[in-house]
Amino acid sequence: MCLAIPAQVVELRPDDNALVDLAGVKKEISLALLEGVAVGDYVIVHVGYALNKLDPDEAARTLRLFAEMGELTPDGDGFTVH
Repeated sequence: MCLAIPAQVVELRPDDNALVDLAGVKKEISLALLEGVAVGDYVIVHVGYALNKLDPDEAARTLRLFAEMGELTPDGDGFTVH
């Protein structure tokens, strides 16, 4: 099963790419499917592509659910990925 996860955009890069952060894990992804993404936005990431933007409150709720499932652990500054 594949999973799409919320991640925060920390840097915009050339060619419709961005660097995102999830619990300190940084990954370059494609923004080719979206318009108007800015640093600080949360996006849903699946197989290296941002699928849509996500409200920060919804991102926080989703990350808390992952934490409840034991996939992420709150660490004071965000979450730790397991």
